[in-house]
Amino acid sequence: MRGRIIMDKVQVATARTRRSKVVSVDRVRRARAKGAFVADQRGAVAFEAMIVYPVLVAFLLMPLADLAAASFQFISAKTALRSFGQYVQYYNPLGPDGTVTWRSGLQTTVAGHTIGNLRVICGDAGATCSPGNLASPKYITFSTTITLAPIGARAPFWRSVLCPTTCTYTLPYSERFQ
Repeated sequence: MRGRIIMDKVQVATARTRRSKVVSVDRVRRARAKGAFVADQRGAVAFEAMIVYPVLVAFLLMPLADLAAASFQFISAKTALRSFGQYVQYYNPLGPDGTVTWRSGLQTTVAGHTIGNLRVICGDAGATCSPGNLASPKYITFSTTITLAPIGARAPFWRSVLCPTTCTYTLPYSERFQ
């Protein structure tokens, strides 16, 4: 009895389908006679994928990979600068008389980034500390440089986005210590 109920449901579902959806031999012959490729679209996606995938990789994924690599380099450099600022807090270069003396063996490379342009600034005017200038607040300023190496941005229009003139950037940093 159960098999009969299932068979009835299949027959009802078949009877409800519109006859226009049923493919007939005549309809296929007419489509081929017209020479229309619209009626037969098997393999169209596979053909389009050969064009779309290289375009997506070249114009979307590679520049995004370059942007991610540049972001990692910037974050690494900023972290190195901040770490150096904390390191210098323990080795204060400013003497009580206003002379600036860096201790011997001062570490100037942090996480592969060379730290340069070390200056001790006194006051808000941005003047270098000296025995005649001991104004507060006191800052230590320094910088590092990074060089980007874009992988996918070989085309001139992508290169100009990450590296408009040069791929070398100087990142300044300052830290207040008194």
